[in-house]
Amino acid sequence: MATKGNTNVNKGIPAIKDAFVVIVKTEWNAHIINKLEAGVKKVLKAHDVACKTLTVPGAFEIPFAVKNHYTYANKLPDAYITLGTVIRGDTPHFDYVCKAITDGVVQLNLSLDSPVIFGVLTVDNEQQAIERIGGKHGHKGEEAAITAIKMIALNRKLKQ
Repeated sequence: MATKGNTNVNKGIPAIKDAFVVIVKTEWNAHIINKLEAGVKKVLKAHDVACKTLTVPGAFEIPFAVKNHYTYANKLPDAYITLGTVIRGDTPHFDYVCKAITDGVVQLNLSLDSPVIFGVLTVDNEQQAIERIGGKHGHKGEEAAITAIKMIALNRKLKQ
């Protein structure tokens, strides 16, 4: 998803019925996250996929929210989409948070029956994030939603 010019992302989007997605987004960098979320919702709506949003303080908390939602939810989603933006600063904090969120999403994908889509931007500066919410690097929120739809279809096919 991160490379410029991924022209296949919009191809072969399957039709799915009765799908439900939970978006888990962060409070940090809300001006970027809200645009990522808007892109997700635009694509999901266009494909008749229902969704709801959970908000967590920061990216580090995303895996916890996904795991506990999956554990305690009355209605399990067909997929989760994680949205956050981690911007490099002057300390190693960036590296720790990026590794933790990446490892957390990997572990969730290996342990849950619903795919967890990585929609977290890990960038060096705010301009790079802006370029990924409708700029020269596309819209990573829209791409995350398309990935979720494709993974829901794959997961359903594998269970047949």
